[in-house]
This record gives sequence, structure tokens and C-alpha cells, in this order.
Amino acid sequence: MGWTAPLRPIFRAGEGFLDRVLCVVGAVAFCQLPEFIQQYLQRLGGRLDEARRQLAIFENTAAQSQLTLPEFIERTAANTDAAVAKLGGVMKDAIARVDELAAAEAAIRNASLWEKPFVFFAHLDRSIASATLNIYRPAVPTTTEGLIYAAAGMITILGVYHGLIRYPIAAAATRRRTVRSIQTPTPSPVKSR
Repeated sequence: MGWTAPLRPIFRAGEGFLDRVLCVVGAVAFCQLPEFIQQYLQRLGGRLDEARRQLAIFENTAAQSQLTLPEFIERTAANTDAAVAKLGGVMKDAIARVDELAAAEAAIRNASLWEKPFVFFAHLDRSIASATLNIYRPAVPTTTEGLIYAAAGMITILGVYHGLIRYPIAAAATRRRTVRSIQTPTPSPVKSR
């Protein structure tokens, strides 16, 4: 039995408390992802609106010149003045940026609950993510999505704790006790005369 036998009930109670703490930590940590995605989408939408506004200015200028935007870009890029010609590249970049941001926003917003984290990371814009992280305020979403992520967090962190920490330690302790019991000679009974 050893000297730890009287401490086992305390260890069991502490372990139950640790399980509860890990559940809370896992739930709170994992449910931050939907909240971060929501705040990221707000920033993404703001950048998309600004890119569309800039593109609308180019389209309006092209319309005032009685040209389509592609025609306006082509003429601007072909201008002999290098400074004006570079504006053609700026307009092409504006179109590409609107397309990129719109595709990312649509993909993330339309992703299913199970696909959303993968779609989010596939379309992640580092500059928007960094800006979101700089002003991010943790929150606990009370949506179905938040609850599912919280449950996934509890299961994941308990699985990691029990599978990678608790079980190996318990298995090592059991092996150690088994080795000791094999190595410890059994006292022979004393024969009375």
C-alpha cells in the first residue's frame, strides 16, 4: 500500500476538480474561435466595402469618359506617361482585391458549422487577422455554434489530458507497483515449535 494510501481520496477529489477546470478551460478556449471568426468577418466586410468604394470611383471615372472599366484600364496602362500608366495596375489590383475579399467573405459566411474553421483558415488574410487580433475582445457566444465548439473543446482537452498525461502516469505507476511486488520477497511464515 505504501505511505500514499491515506492520500488517495484527496488525489481523487483533486483529479475530479482538475477535470472540471479543464472542461471549463477547453470550453472557453474553443468557443473563442467562432467569436474571432465573427469579429474577423466584420473587419473583412469593412475592407471589402472600402475596396468596392475605390473600385466604384474607377468605374465612375471610366463611365464619365464613356468607356468601360476594362477599356479605361487598357488606355491608362498604355499611356506614355509612366506615372499614369501605373494607375492601370492599381485599377487591376483593385478589381482583384474586391474579387478576393468577396470570395473569402462568401465562403466563410456560407460554410457549414463543420466546415467553417477549415474554410476560415483556407481564406485567412494575415493582415486582417492581425488587425482583428489587435482589437479582439474575448466573448462567450451563446449560439448553437458556440455551444458545439465549447463541447468540442471540453472533449479535446479532456482527451489530451487523459490520453497523454493521466493514462501514461497511471500506467507507469502500475508498472512500478507490479515490479516492486515481484521484487519484494514474500516473508516466509514463521514455524512455531
